[in-house]
Amino acid sequence: MNINIPSLTHQYSPVKVPNIRMPATESFSSQSIRRLLVLLLCLLLHYKSILAYSLKNCSFDFFEDALAEVYTRSVKIYLNPIKQINSDDFGNMSKLRLLIFNSNLIAHIDDGSFLDLVALKKLCIRDNQLTHLTENLFQGLSNLTLLDLSKNNLHFIHSSAFHFLSSLETVILDFNKLGKVNDIQSFLLLPHLQTMSIRDNLLSSFESKDLLLNVSSGLKLLDVAGNDLRRFGNTTHIFPHLRTINLCQCVEYSGLKWDIRDKSLLRNITKLDFSYPLIAFEEIQNVLQSLDSLQHLQLNFMKPWIDKGLLATVCKIPTFKKLDLSFNYFANSSAKFGACSQLRELDLSCAKMTELPKGTIGMMRRLSCVFQNLNRLKVLCMSENLLWTFGGAFKIGSQNLEVLNLGKHFVDTLEKGDFEGLGSLKHLDIVSDNIGRVKLGAFDGLNNLTSLTVSLPIEFENNFRTLQVIENLTIYFHIDSIFQGPPLNIDKAIFHLESLKKLKMVCTGDHYGFFINVHIEMLQSMKLLEDFTGENIFISAPSQETFQFNSQLKSLTIKQSPLSDLSPELFRSFPNLQQLDLRGTTLKPLDFVVKANLSALRSLQLSDNATTVINERLFQTLPALIYLDLGNNPLTCDCSNAGFIQWVKSNNQTQVDNAFQFTCSFPLTKQGTKLLDFDFQSCWIDFSFLCFISSTCLVVLTLLPSFIYHFLRWQLVYAFHLFLAFLYDSRKRGKGVPHLYDAFISYNTKDEAWVYGELLPALEGEQGWRLCLHHRDFQPGKPIIENIIDAIYGSRKTICVISQSEWCSREIQMASFRLFDEQKDVLILLFLEEIPAQQLSPYYRVRKLVKKLTYLSWSKAGRHTGVFWQGVRRALETGDSTKESGNLLSGPAGC
Repeated sequence: MNINIPSLTHQYSPVKVPNIRMPATESFSSQSIRRLLVLLLCLLLHYKSILAYSLKNCSFDFFEDALAEVYTRSVKIYLNPIKQINSDDFGNMSKLRLLIFNSNLIAHIDDGSFLDLVALKKLCIRDNQLTHLTENLFQGLSNLTLLDLSKNNLHFIHSSAFHFLSSLETVILDFNKLGKVNDIQSFLLLPHLQTMSIRDNLLSSFESKDLLLNVSSGLKLLDVAGNDLRRFGNTTHIFPHLRTINLCQCVEYSGLKWDIRDKSLLRNITKLDFSYPLIAFEEIQNVLQSLDSLQHLQLNFMKPWIDKGLLATVCKIPTFKKLDLSFNYFANSSAKFGACSQLRELDLSCAKMTELPKGTIGMMRRLSCVFQNLNRLKVLCMSENLLWTFGGAFKIGSQNLEVLNLGKHFVDTLEKGDFEGLGSLKHLDIVSDNIGRVKLGAFDGLNNLTSLTVSLPIEFENNFRTLQVIENLTIYFHIDSIFQGPPLNIDKAIFHLESLKKLKMVCTGDHYGFFINVHIEMLQSMKLLEDFTGENIFISAPSQETFQFNSQLKSLTIKQSPLSDLSPELFRSFPNLQQLDLRGTTLKPLDFVVKANLSALRSLQLSDNATTVINERLFQTLPALIYLDLGNNPLTCDCSNAGFIQWVKSNNQTQVDNAFQFTCSFPLTKQGTKLLDFDFQSCWIDFSFLCFISSTCLVVLTLLPSFIYHFLRWQLVYAFHLFLAFLYDSRKRGKGVPHLYDAFISYNTKDEAWVYGELLPALEGEQGWRLCLHHRDFQPGKPIIENIIDAIYGSRKTICVISQSEWCSREIQMASFRLFDEQKDVLILLFLEEIPAQQLSPYYRVRKLVKKLTYLSWSKAGRHTGVFWQGVRRALETGDSTKESGNLLSGPAGC
């Protein structure tokens, strides 16, 4: 598929713009068309950002003028198997101005399909399979000015098919199957129609009397070339404004009869193309004698009629100014132009002329001259002829000749004064590979020449000193096999051209490593130079002083030259550079761009180089860049190009030509894949930072166990015990296990004497409680932690005997879990001694318990041990609820 978003380049619109091509797909449904058009609509609505873009699977055709104004409201879709256009395919595209559907398979278009395209100016549906045009097909196209339906199979047009096209100016129906002149009658009723082309149809006649019209038409150009016309006639007043008629190849199979009844009906005809007809000589004469206002006549492939003296009839037309005789293959200049004194433009290109005798275009001084008395001639084109000599033809020349094209001739020597008679000449093209010598003074007399395109041998004598007003100079150096060294005089030959604005030098052939001097001395006087092109000229990068005096330079092109050592200092002297073309210069790194201060650069072409890595920071130094060409470089698909890939995808200013077609050259595993398909997201991972984090984590993990063991080991043990208690309690709660003991006694072995001497006799002997002691009731072989847990959860209460020695930490932890987390009053604290708070701090729950509730203190009971044991009794008799046991434990005051 081909999409042209900016604008159209057409024979009726000479704007130069970029094209975008997309490869054809195998099928293209109506839904696919609609999705595509929705995408394009989004582009149109944001047309300012479309100054720069890249589309996937696209390729670009960018014209030479990369700085042309970008026109953003056009869409081109061609080379697809699209078979029809539906009525809703172009909804909400009211800003579209150009729509091209060329080279598809469209055979049907719904009525009203273009209803929303109220701003559309040009519609092209060329090279499709349409057979008929219905009544409401073009509804909504009231602003359309150009309609191209050529190369279809049209054989029927509804009489009202074009009544919606009130602004139509040009209609093209070439290469269809229209067989009757009244098929195009509806066009002629349009008020603004000026151009109608119906070339190569099936018309056998075109006569105005067959058109049933009551009003005249505004038609100015009628092209019926390629039809096998037997009759042609304008015998009514339908075409009063007709100025141009093209009858080229109209009578290939039969003779043409031009019906001329009233010469006044042809009074406005100014241009006629009568090329390649099979028509009698007398008939042509009769036609030409009826055209009193003719100014431009084209007679290609008409040598037999010219040899019979047709030019004598032509030159009698008083208004005659331009004659095109190209492709007539004159063996010699036998044609007589003496009577055409009013002729201003003559085209003899591709005429195979072999000589121009002296005085060919001179004034009427020699009757034997070929071009006699052509003193009004302004344009003469004689390119692609067999001229071996000019024969002094331009030494006495036309005083008004301004343009002379002598390209592709066989003249091998330009003699002194060959053009001295062309004092008014402004443009001269004399390019030819056959020029072997240019003598001193070859361009003498060309005092008004502003543009010269010339081929020069590598050694030449001329110095261009007489070209004082020249602004555009293009030189093609032709190097043959006998070339032995560099030229010595090129800098001396053109250094004095102070008026020069554009200089182009192209070396055709191999200069075998010898340089052509292009240095500061040659360019020093060219202070007005704006455009410099050097192609295959340099063998190394020009020195940084080369353009020191050319501050006005806006366009610089250096192609097919090794510039690997290009210095950024070269660009310092011309800060207003807008276009830089360095294609085919073996550039690898592009660092010079960053340092060159190219803030005004708009177009940068770097294709066909050796660049592998592109730093995205390069484009931060090019704020005005709108076009970038980096095609055909061996790019690397790795993280070194990640920033460039992201920039291409995200920037909204620079058009990266053909970016989605960039292929990877390195590494070999990715060779041939698309650069923009490379996943650059992984490249943003900072591996050095990851190494830092990993090493830090390793160090922390190494130090953390030591830190924990030294400072937090008891807290961790505490947490572990709580967790085990939680698991045990959950398990036992589900099973509803009954209590085997009234209390579990937890104590340190150092306090064993007090337990056996005081506690057991009082609680088991006197009060009759069932107590659990670890040395007596623990199950042998079972882990100590499990025995403790079983004892705590198998007893209604847990009595902890606490002293300055290492006391019952584990038992307190698990019992306190039941007390605080399950709200069960199961813990009884018996303090044999006073214990400082800091010794309780590692056991937060115990400390909290001591601060919140009262406790039993043996040391403070003194002699009143009965009261102490009575308090223990009351604690053992309470239930599990924490509320009912609020004050059962007598603290120090109760002991």
